[in-house]
Amino acid sequence: MRSLALMLALAAGPALADQDRAGDFTHYILALSWEPTWCAVEGEARGAEECSWGRGFVLHGLWPQGEEGWPAFCRTVERDPSRRETEAMSDLIPPGLAWYQWKKHGRCSGLPPVDYYALMRAAVGRVKVPEPLLRLREDIALPPRVLEEAFTDANPGLAPEGITVTCEAGYIQEVRICLTQDLRFRACAPDARRDCGLPKAMMDHP
Repeated sequence: MRSLALMLALAAGPALADQDRAGDFTHYILALSWEPTWCAVEGEARGAEECSWGRGFVLHGLWPQGEEGWPAFCRTVERDPSRRETEAMSDLIPPGLAWYQWKKHGRCSGLPPVDYYALMRAAVGRVKVPEPLLRLREDIALPPRVLEEAFTDANPGLAPEGITVTCEAGYIQEVRICLTQDLRFRACAPDARRDCGLPKAMMDHP
């Protein structure tokens, strides 16, 4: 899963150099990855254990964002999380990825690690995954806008401007949802709207 974290981090592009102070941001992006995509593109060739777990959307991260650009690897007075605190997130996110997300994004939140991890958990609980995707039993190809519409229909208050769907190598990669600091739905900043431009993209079943 660290490979997944690094792949997605590179795809996201660089942060702005002048936004590296903890707490200097306006909102969050909740990133939910479609795990079978990583397995199809890379994980199965590596024999990754998580590709046998049968999961669909999984937590990638909760990223502080600005109206222009985003902070990363911030300086903070908060201590790093303990191994126990990181491993306690393993029902949502592999501990190695949770640790990486703390280093790159959690430090920028200005929160202590236990509160940042709790906020990640609350953000996941804030978003309902559409029911058909919880019981997907066959590979499908669909327009990314259909996936977007399914999430907006399942989550009252989530507008099309508050969600973006990304793809990788012809597959649905991620759903990214913009949230206020108190986890209300909001519109994404322009540079975070990176909708997949394919007419259709694959979603392999878990």
